[in-house]
Amino acid sequence: MLGLRPPLLALVGLLSLGCVLSQECTKFKVSSCRECIESGPGCTWCQKLNFTGPGDPDSIRCDTRPQLLMRGCAADDIMDPTSLAETQEDHNGGQKQLSPQKVTLYLRPGFGSFVDKTVLPFVNTHPDKLRNPCPNKEKECQPPFAFRHVLKLTNNSNQFQTEVGKQLISGNLDAPEGGLDAMMQVAACPEEIGWRNVTRLLVFATDDGFHFAGDGKLGAILTPNDGRCHLEDNLYKRSNEFDYPSVGQLAHKLAENNIQPIFAVTSRMVKTYEKLTEIIPKSAVGELSEDSSNVVHLIKNAYNKLSSRVFLDHNALPDTLKVTYDSFCSNGVTHRNQPRVDCDGVQINVPITFQVKVTATECIQEQSFVIGRWASRT
Repeated sequence: MLGLRPPLLALVGLLSLGCVLSQECTKFKVSSCRECIESGPGCTWCQKLNFTGPGDPDSIRCDTRPQLLMRGCAADDIMDPTSLAETQEDHNGGQKQLSPQKVTLYLRPGFGSFVDKTVLPFVNTHPDKLRNPCPNKEKECQPPFAFRHVLKLTNNSNQFQTEVGKQLISGNLDAPEGGLDAMMQVAACPEEIGWRNVTRLLVFATDDGFHFAGDGKLGAILTPNDGRCHLEDNLYKRSNEFDYPSVGQLAHKLAENNIQPIFAVTSRMVKTYEKLTEIIPKSAVGELSEDSSNVVHLIKNAYNKLSSRVFLDHNALPDTLKVTYDSFCSNGVTHRNQPRVDCDGVQINVPITFQVKVTATECIQEQSFVIGRWASRT
């Protein structure tokens, strides 16, 4: 599980006419950093984990900088983009080029593991086998489990490496095919996993297939998966009460929580998971070597696939302004004078060009609007 700090909906331009800074923050129905920043020039957002208490709305993260500091939000956790406006001499017909500058990517990895439901015929339920499922009694194995959330998303890469290295293998009667159960819990438990409102990647590594809805009947589990969080002490303890999720149900939950899965699988399973990606949007498959030595390269390539479409759009405008776009995509497709544009097949280090035309039909009052960019895969 990887959490990327740059938000999927990235603020790339703020056009402001006569901005007036204020230490007031008037907000209505704010539930995200973007909505907070757009509420007014005095509004800032606290991204600190656990800043809100149980039952508190996300809107309390939105306030003026002094108020957030007084309430315990560190300065480094306060999101407060700065907008600058400089009045220049008007030159008709002139062109100005705007280009993104250096972008820094922050990764917050987490870790979890899965086996399968701990009932027959998936697992040997003899007490001795539940304690140590490995056939070789001399080898120490951990008891089987459906899904264990080992490490919450963290900035500490050393802790991540340590926790991964400490894990013991487990075992069951057939292949460890409880992966969809695990993915459902990862998607349904944002607080427990530590997801933030940013791009979310789920790296799913396996050398085998998966059970899905209906397979639970083999173990006399008839209740459909409810798609809710059931982690207790970092374990999915109610896995023997609910059937596996259907692929469609899981796809909906992943999309609902903006989670993009990357399936890192061995060669014999590539075709199986390629079929799965046809149903799960914003997903990709990479072939994992037998010793997993290519995992970093695999994730990089898969992420590039997921970031292959770029849109340019804007939010609500005053009646006195008109915005149109021209797009010149790397695949040769061109669109002109459109209210919204996009480019497919965008690759890293391959330039594409957008031209934005902002027309004021009359003099307008002091206000601002946002032009946003986001990327997705179709």
